[in-house]
Amino acid sequence: MDKLRIEGGHRLQGTLRPAGAKNAALPIMAAALLTDEELRLDNVPALADTRTMGRLLGGMGVAVARDGQQLGLRAHALASVEAPYELVKTMRASILVLGPLLARAGEARVSLPGGCAIGARPVDQHLKGLQALGAELRIEQGYIVARRAGRRLRGARIVTDLVTVTGTENLMMAATLAEGETVIENAAREPEVVDLAACLNAMGARVRGAGTDRIAVEGVARLHGAAHRIMPDRIESATFLVAVAAAGGDLTLAQAAPQSLDAVLEKLREAGAEVETGADWVRLRMARRPRPVNLRTAPYPAFPTDAQAQFMALDCIADGVASITENIFENRFMHVLELQRLGAQIDIDGHTAIVRGVGRLSGATVMATDLRASASLVLAGLVAQGETVVERIYHLDRGYEAMERRLEALGARIERVRSARP
Repeated sequence: MDKLRIEGGHRLQGTLRPAGAKNAALPIMAAALLTDEELRLDNVPALADTRTMGRLLGGMGVAVARDGQQLGLRAHALASVEAPYELVKTMRASILVLGPLLARAGEARVSLPGGCAIGARPVDQHLKGLQALGAELRIEQGYIVARRAGRRLRGARIVTDLVTVTGTENLMMAATLAEGETVIENAAREPEVVDLAACLNAMGARVRGAGTDRIAVEGVARLHGAAHRIMPDRIESATFLVAVAAAGGDLTLAQAAPQSLDAVLEKLREAGAEVETGADWVRLRMARRPRPVNLRTAPYPAFPTDAQAQFMALDCIADGVASITENIFENRFMHVLELQRLGAQIDIDGHTAIVRGVGRLSGATVMATDLRASASLVLAGLVAQGETVVERIYHLDRGYEAMERRLEALGARIERVRSARP
C-alpha cells in the first residue's frame, strides 16, 4: 500500500482551486440512471470513490466517458439493476443507486453498504421513505431487494426520524419520476443536496425547497439529458485552510464556495487566523500559534463532522485546552490513538474529546483508519518535528485528489511512497 512521508515544520503559502465536491458528484452520477439521455458533468474530482461509482454504473449498462474533469454518462438501456457487494462494500454512497433504479426500472437489488468504519449509518430512513412511495422491500442474503408496486412510484409525505443526507438524496431522486407530489420533511440542508436538486431540475425535474428542511418534488413522466458543473468541495477547502492555520502561512482558495464554509471559517477566526472572503474566494493568513477551538458537530449549517478530525489536529498544538464533541458518528475518534503517537494529549469521555495543546508534536509512523482521520494525520505531520509516515492512505485517496502534490505546491515537504507491486 502507498504511504506518505512528511517532513514537518514548513510554512505554507500559495493559491489553490478546490476540486469538485465528492459528496455532490456521487449522487449526481447516480442521477444519470433516471434518463436514457446523456448527463454531462464538469468539475468531477478524480477520486477512488468517483471511479468506483463509474464502475458500478458501468456494470448496469451506463456508458461512462471521462475526459479530464468532464464526465459523460448515458444510461440508454439498463443491463442490470444490481449493485454487487464487491463494489458497495468499499463505498457507502453506492446506496444512492437504489432510488433512481426503482423510479426508472421498477426494481433494484443493492447490497447493504460499507465504506469508512466510523459508526453505524443505517439505511432504514431510505427504506421507510421508499415504502411510502410504493416500493415493496425485503432484505435477502445481505441485499436490499426492491420492487415498484405499480407502473410508477406514487407521491407521498415522508417525515424522516433523523436528518440523513444520502437518505434525502435517494428519496428526492426517486420522487422525480413518481406520480404526484412528494414532500420530504426533516430533509438534509447540505449544499450537496442543493447541488443535486439543481442538476435534477436541469434534467427536467421539479424540485423545490432544497437547502431547507422541507423539500417538495412534483413528479414528471420522464427526465432528459443535461449539463451540470459540480460544486467546489467544502470539506477539501476546510482541510487546506486548517493545514495553513496549523502550519502557519498564507493561502488563497480560488473558485471556491465560501458561503458553504460559514461554520468552518468562524472556527478558524476563533483560532486566531485572519480570514477574508469574496464571492468565490477565501484568503487565510496565520502568523501565530493557534488558540484552542471548542466545537460540536451537527447537521448543516452547523459544524460538519467531516472537518472534526482536521480541527482536532489543529487543537493538538493550540495554546490551551479545547473540547470537541462528536454528535454524528459514534466511532469518529479513531484517529485519537494515532495522534497520541505523535505526542498529542487527548482524553476521551464518551462523545467528547478533551485536547490539551502541546508546544510541539514529534514525527512517527501512524496508520490511517478512515478518510477524514487520514487528513488529520497528514495535517499533524505537517507541524510535527522530524519525519512522519502516514500508512494506509487508500482511505485518503477516496476523498482527496493528489493531496500530496497540492500541499507540495504550497511549500510542504511531502512525498508519496509507492508500494512495491508484483
